Amino acid sequence: MRITIVGHNTLLLETNGLRILTDPYFGPTGNAAYKRLNPPVKNREELLDTDIVLVSHNHWDHIDSQFFHMLPDTTRILSPWLTAWETKLLGAKNISGLKAWQSLSFGEVKVTAVPAIHVVTTVGYVIESEGLQIYFAGDTFYGEFLEEIGRRFTLDVALIPVTTYKPPMTMGEKEAVQATRDLAPRLVIPIHLGLAPRMTFLRTDHSPDGYVRGLRQAGLETKVIMLKDGDSWES
Repeated sequence: MRITIVGHNTLLLETNGLRILTDPYFGPTGNAAYKRLNPPVKNREELLDTDIVLVSHNHWDHIDSQFFHMLPDTTRILSPWLTAWETKLLGAKNISGLKAWQSLSFGEVKVTAVPAIHVVTTVGYVIESEGLQIYFAGDTFYGEFLEEIGRRFTLDVALIPVTTYKPPMTMGEKEAVQATRDLAPRLVIPIHLGLAPRMTFLRTDHSPDGYVRGLRQAGLETKVIMLKDGDSWES
């Protein structure tokens, strides 16, 4: 199992001969309110051999219509059940909408959609492969459902967002600590770190380092690995 940060919330998971991509977003600059800190380390063309794409939700920094139009029909795209039609309009072809706790298997790889809370319809995913359970949170606020995910799965890795700006569109430092307590993973890799506000009044002093300090203050010894764009974790 290898997990590589392509950029922001776009991660490439390579396992059991499959390439799984999360929340594809290849825009190099961001939008009028938020700038992209770095361009993605891989471009669309380099990832057209992806086997499965996991879409947590359809916000601009988590979905790439141009990439969807370029993908071959054989690439499976998973999305929230309620918004699969919208993802299809954005170019997704071979799409399956999943409800919370619904699973699909791809050979030796099992993908389960899990609950999430955001300002739009969203899900997270748990990928089970090679004897490991990997939780990809997408964008989610803190909620009691995280404790349920922690009960249903014995998580090896949790890929969770840490908001570093306002308004908070995902978990901030405090909420990420609460989520880690409830999920009880062996390892956390912070994600959703590729954007920064263009306007100073939207900036905060929150950071992944602040999240780690919060973990230790809460008495949690969960291992945390900070990956830069292009870095990989391997089991």
